[in-house]
Parts: sequence; structure tokens; C-alpha cells
Amino acid sequence: MTEATVLPAPYAFVFPGQGSQFVGMGRSLSASSAVASETLRHADDILGFKLSELMFNGPSDTLEDTINAQPAILAMSIASLRALKEA
Repeated sequence: MTEATVLPAPYAFVFPGQGSQFVGMGRSLSASSAVASETLRHADDILGFKLSELMFNGPSDTLEDTINAQPAILAMSIASLRALKEA
């Protein structure tokens, strides 16, 4: 995929904010994109806990806590962007 086939320049990416998190987020992208999976593993390593496990399986009340929701949304956004660039 080339830049011209995606959108004519200029373009912008708009990422979601808090409230967009949900249990299961990133599971299918991680399964289908090696770079997305690696991005989420990297986030796990940096944070020192399995954020990806929380994103994939919940529980939702823990995922919805700001301390978890914000890094989950950022990690998912970056994983999505990297997967798009890989395509």
C-alpha cells in the first residue's frame, strides 16, 4: 500500500480518548498483526504488568480505571498506527 492509495496528502490521524476502552480491545489486531502484537508486548514490558491481558480479558471495572484506561488507549492507538503502516 502506498501513501497515494490511502489518502491524498495532507491527512491527519485522530485517536480516541478515555471512554473508548472496552474489554477485548486489541485482541483481533494483535492476533493478525505481528507489529501490533509486539507493540502491546512492549507496553506490557514498560509498564511492568500485563496491560494486554487486561485489555483482552478484563475485568472491565479495572480496565476503566484511569490508571489503566489511559495507557491501554495509547498502546492500542500506537499498535493500530503501526499495523496500518505495515499493511
